[in-house]
Amino acid sequence: MSKYDVIVLGSGPGGYVTAIRASQLGLKTAVIEKESLGGVCLNWGCIPTKALLKSAQVFDYLKHAEDYGLSVKEYDKDFTKVVARSRSVADGMSKGVQFLLKKNKIDVLKGFGKLKPGKKIDVDGKQYSADHIIIATGSRSRVLPNLPQDGKKVIGYREAMTLEKQPKSMIIVGSGAIGVEFAHFYNAMGTQVTLVEFQPNLVPVEDIDVSKQFERSFKKAGIKVMTNSSVESVDTSGKTVKATVKTKKGEEIIEADIVLSAVGIISNLEGIGLEDVGIVADKGKVMVNDWYQTNIPGYYAIGDVTPGPALAHVASAEGITCVEKIAGMQVEAIDYGNIPGCTYATPEIASVGMTEKQAKEAGYELKVGKFPFSASGKASAAGTKDGFVKVIFDAKYGEWLGCHMIGAGVTDMIAEAVLGRKLETTGHEVLKTIHPHPTMSEAVMEAVADAYGEVIHL
Repeated sequence: MSKYDVIVLGSGPGGYVTAIRASQLGLKTAVIEKESLGGVCLNWGCIPTKALLKSAQVFDYLKHAEDYGLSVKEYDKDFTKVVARSRSVADGMSKGVQFLLKKNKIDVLKGFGKLKPGKKIDVDGKQYSADHIIIATGSRSRVLPNLPQDGKKVIGYREAMTLEKQPKSMIIVGSGAIGVEFAHFYNAMGTQVTLVEFQPNLVPVEDIDVSKQFERSFKKAGIKVMTNSSVESVDTSGKTVKATVKTKKGEEIIEADIVLSAVGIISNLEGIGLEDVGIVADKGKVMVNDWYQTNIPGYYAIGDVTPGPALAHVASAEGITCVEKIAGMQVEAIDYGNIPGCTYATPEIASVGMTEKQAKEAGYELKVGKFPFSASGKASAAGTKDGFVKVIFDAKYGEWLGCHMIGAGVTDMIAEAVLGRKLETTGHEVLKTIHPHPTMSEAVMEAVADAYGEVIHL
């Protein structure tokens, strides 16, 4: 039986990052993977979806070339090639992970891993042991009983990325990041999209001002938005899908080529041996402490299988924290109040910290500032004036409680707020930090200036 210091079950952005950091710290490490290296994120999530969205953005530029003083007389799309490019990008990233694991002398054990008592793990009949076994098996698309996925007419995110032909019409159920990113992509490609959301607002986890702006932008783009609505059932017996949608006004039947279910995710915990080892899980999540230890010594869990936010960058951070603690380093627990969230539709959304509503409910006296991109020189020049930056500060001490952005490129801007909050930066310090002109990032400084009654360009 092969013996390791660390075995990681799963090679997604949690698993492979964990394995590499463990190896860097001098631990003999192996990673187990039953499908493709890089997991869902690299192969079926974060990366290939961004490739699809880039194609949609370029196509949109062609459609609006005249807005920039350019003339493009003939243009079209090849949906098959758009999908093929996305798959090629994903394949390249997966090969990159393979290279990194090899470079760091990490053994890749191909197959399905099942946990065994005594710090052992079975991979398709062959047993391995380790002092530390880390579960990083990730998650998959949640299937609702009233919305069974057949992979053809009612699909999940995997099928949505690899359709052989573009549907003329699509109903998307759920307006979280997955739902709205696909809504934007297919709408930009020319599919008639209906977006159904059970909550009163799209992207319901975001600040209400962001949700309202986002809904306006989606409606302006031609997407049919149905909030306070739910898909009760689907009829797939005909050539199309007939979805019965319950609204405040009553039931409505909507017809489309395809229904995409984007109602969240579920952890991959079935059949991996939790019960055999005695590892405690609750509501589909493995219970862990601040260092990702389960209730059984020597077994750990990170990423989507634990109760924290199901985000790639969170899984990576958790894995690094976990193995650094194992290696005896002095580490601090992750601050889950300072995790950035990003949505890559058009317009993009990025946020960190409390919403205005949450901050008020927490009892803070607030200073709130907002700067619209319509007042930004860079946004005007780029033709991307939709959106704004909103900042929330504690009036008493100047603590940066939250930052919420919607607009072009904001997913690349949010790190300023995350770093500022990590360093306990005050509003005054942000205001006195000189931002380059002309940039979209100036809007952060201007929003802070608005909060403190010093805004110049409004």
